[in-house]
Formats: sequence, C-alpha cells, structure tokens
Amino acid sequence: MNAVILDKDNQLINAEVELPQLKSNEVKIKIIASALNPIDYQMRENEFERRYIFSPILGREGAGIVTDKGSDVSEYAIGDEVFFACGSMGSNGTYAAYIQLPAGLVAPKPKNISFEQAAALPTAGITALQVFDRAAINPQDHIFLTGASGGVGLFVLKLLLANGIKNIVATAGSMGSIEKLCQLGLQKDSIINYRNENLTEIIKLKSNQQGIDVAIDAVGQHLSEVAAAVLKPYGTYIDITHFTTAAARDQLFSSAAQIINISNFIHAQRLNYPYFKNGLDRIRHTIEQEIIQPAPIYLIGNLSPETIEKGHRILKNNQTQGNKLIIQNQ
Repeated sequence: MNAVILDKDNQLINAEVELPQLKSNEVKIKIIASALNPIDYQMRENEFERRYIFSPILGREGAGIVTDKGSDVSEYAIGDEVFFACGSMGSNGTYAAYIQLPAGLVAPKPKNISFEQAAALPTAGITALQVFDRAAINPQDHIFLTGASGGVGLFVLKLLLANGIKNIVATAGSMGSIEKLCQLGLQKDSIINYRNENLTEIIKLKSNQQGIDVAIDAVGQHLSEVAAAVLKPYGTYIDITHFTTAAARDQLFSSAAQIINISNFIHAQRLNYPYFKNGLDRIRHTIEQEIIQPAPIYLIGNLSPETIEKGHRILKNNQTQGNKLIIQNQ
C-alpha cells in the first residue's frame, strides 16, 4: 500500500508498505480521511514524545470503510463506515492508504457527518471526555481554559457548555479563534488573547478576585504559570500537555493544588480497548444527537510528504485558526 513514512534521517518520504497478516480480532480499514495532531511533529522533535513512535508511519486517528475483518469480529461488516483512534495500537499510523487495528478501537461513523469531520473527533474527543469525567466540575465553579480553540480545548469547552457550566474564562490566539468561541456561546469579554501582558490580572478580575476553581491547561509552558497563579488554594489543575514549567509546579505545590494528569497513553499501554470504544461511542452519541457540533476542519490536501510537512508547520506555528487539519487519504 502507499504510505508516507518517517525515514532514518527524520524526513517524511513516500513508500510502498506491506501490511501484516490480519489478526482474528482486527478489521482492515481503507482510510478516507485522517487528522494531524501536535504529537505528530513533536515525536520528530522531542525525546519525550519520540518514545511513542511504534511505526515509521505516523498519524493517530481517522475515518474510513471496513474492507476486511478477522474471524472473531462480528460487530462489523465489509463496507461499514467507521471512525477510529489507533494511537500506537494498530498495524501502522494513519499516513497511509489502509490500517489494521483491533475492532475495539473502532466505532460506527456518526451518520450525520462526513468522513473528514469524523476523522477530527477521536483523539480530541476521548481526551476531552477524560478531562470532563475526572474534573468533577460544579456548575458554580470558575473555570480557566487555555488553548480553547485547539482540538482538545474546543471539545472540552463544548462539553462544559452542554452541561450548563458557564463561568469560563478562555484563551485564544487570533481574532478568527475568538470569533469561533463566541459562536459557541462564550461572551467575548470572557475570551482573552494569550499574548496579553496583563493576562493574570484579567483572569483574577473575571473570578471577582476569588481565584479559579479549576484550571484546564491544554497548552503548558508560560500558560501553565498563568494557570497556577490564578488558581485558588486547594484548586484543581488539569494538565493535558506535560509541558508545565518548574515555576508553575512550585506555585501549584505552594497552593496545595490538586493536580490531575490527563493521558490516553496508560490505556494504550494496557491495551484497554473498552476505554477507547466507550469514548468513541459517547462521541458518536453527542454528535448524532446534536448535543455538540463537530469540530471545524481545514482540508490541507491529499496524502503526501508535502501535505504533511505543511500541516506540521501550521501546527507548530499555532496557525490552525481553531480548525482541525485533515488529510484526504484517497
């Protein structure tokens, strides 16, 4: 099959790759669309993230059509439209024409959206559901959300609003992103450009100087320090990135914060397929019932090294404008 692989020099190149023999618990999927995620380029640049590389074919989520299935698979038929989160648990990543993965990592595609829209949902949606489930947020809590227009941040925001949580202050980086957040129902004065020099003071004012109950950090680095500074004593800091600074960790320790680390890796490591299957089914339900709307997407091109390099640059330079970047694989 055609694929884009990462070579020994860390460059993306076209290659013909042979799939392994299909296992009894697996389905073979013709990938129609796949999504780009920050971890894709981070694995090429960051030693911590590089440990997650399991195949020279990167890519962690997509949508497509079942073309074959193992002898133990009864819940899917040839021709079924599905979406999936593969992480490091499939035959390869999604920068390819096909993928084989356990049926437990697959769910029927939401009927009311396209393959391209469905490909944008699994990673951000499953991560956001873990945030929401573990945060135990009360309706009266004051929330600070960084990276609200990013994939995970946007999904978290939609879950919060759908569940009646309104006291939210969020960061964004462009007018386009701010407009998208306003369209979801956030007040414009609750959305702050993360480059604002007075960011900490503004957030404190938004909470009536009482401090933030729950800080959900989807960015890290400098914004982890801002989140730590505005959190009230014994507040909850939710770390989605593993990019907190030493100064942020010192402040969080001093304020006796509860720290919740969000990661899907532990479930992948333990091959906890029900965790992923449950997440995908919940995502499908929220989309089909129109509880939340699918993420805005940007089609960056067909499967090629050039398209993927372009996407990685956009992600690295924070130029997505609140859109999920999608490749059309076929």
